[in-house]
Amino acid sequence: MDRYREAISPLKVELPRRGLAQMVRLVRDLYRLSCLQGYRAAVAPFLPESARFAPGHDSVMMGYDFHWSDDGAQLIEVNTNAGGALLAWSAASSASGSDPFELPEKLERRVLSTFAEEMRRFSGGAVGAPRRVAIIDESPQEQFLHGEMLAFSRLFARAWNAEVAVVDPGELQAGADGVFHQEQRVDLVYNRHCDFYLESAEMAGLREAYLARSVCLSPNPFCYGLLGDKRRMVLWSDREALGSVGLDGAACDRIVRRVPLSRMLSELDRDEVWKERNGLVFKPVARFGSRGVLLGRKASRKRFDTLEGGDTLVQRAVPPSLTPAGEGAEMKTDFRLYVYRNQVLGLAARLYQGQVTNMRTPGGGFARVELV
Repeated sequence: MDRYREAISPLKVELPRRGLAQMVRLVRDLYRLSCLQGYRAAVAPFLPESARFAPGHDSVMMGYDFHWSDDGAQLIEVNTNAGGALLAWSAASSASGSDPFELPEKLERRVLSTFAEEMRRFSGGAVGAPRRVAIIDESPQEQFLHGEMLAFSRLFARAWNAEVAVVDPGELQAGADGVFHQEQRVDLVYNRHCDFYLESAEMAGLREAYLARSVCLSPNPFCYGLLGDKRRMVLWSDREALGSVGLDGAACDRIVRRVPLSRMLSELDRDEVWKERNGLVFKPVARFGSRGVLLGRKASRKRFDTLEGGDTLVQRAVPPSLTPAGEGAEMKTDFRLYVYRNQVLGLAARLYQGQVTNMRTPGGGFARVELV
């Protein structure tokens, strides 16, 4: 457990109350946008089959990541399989228990209710809680947050007397007739895998089961396509495009104010982009966890020329705020809301040094947020 406790920072992060209000308002505006038929029709041509299929339910444990700036809260990205929630809540808690994944009873009930709600929506109200759950990731024992997956498995088993397995997708038997583990049918798959559209060979059986509605998969490709795919930020930062899908003017204005101007590199003049690079950041749309992100001010022309236009989001750079860390040191800071549908479950700060968030900076990691 020591490595997990070390991922919890002893520092406290301040955030203006209006900042949290701006973040929550954006979460609710984007969720409402994602439910509009005009928006779904606008993005459908850009989605693979798995993401055009509406399963009838949503996605648990989503994460909305923000930087705090002179312009207020600015959305950096949306994650549909955000990890670290239990560590984040441990950081926010004043309790000093030995288990960094232990939740207060009230919060435990709220988290469980989101998974149960997924089963109810999937089953049309016939099933109130899953009997068998598979928590999946690529080689989960090798993942840094394997301990958190095990904590979720204990939570499900204790609350519902469910049988829970933390497995690689290759350990499942899956197809249109359902998902099975050790010959037992799985009701709910809690998906922490980063093949968001179920396109890899090892996810093919799960994809068949999902499209046949023979398993409840959460998070799922449908929600990722509507909210988690970085390419959606192009539309969100375009006032005219937002208005064209049926969103009211006030919500359009709020979203554009909170989403940094974003465009695909393929839509822009590369030479002009190069000239403006110091104020830009380049993000590969098919990667996750800040992997491959290139700050324009640090880019060489040779590296810039290798960027694939159709796979690179060009975004106005919003530097993270800084948190004092003692003896003149400072930590870069971002904020994450953990969300189900339009319901905010918790707020966390992540402290780090270097280019992108990580759990390796001494004194960094998840930190308690104090509203001021």
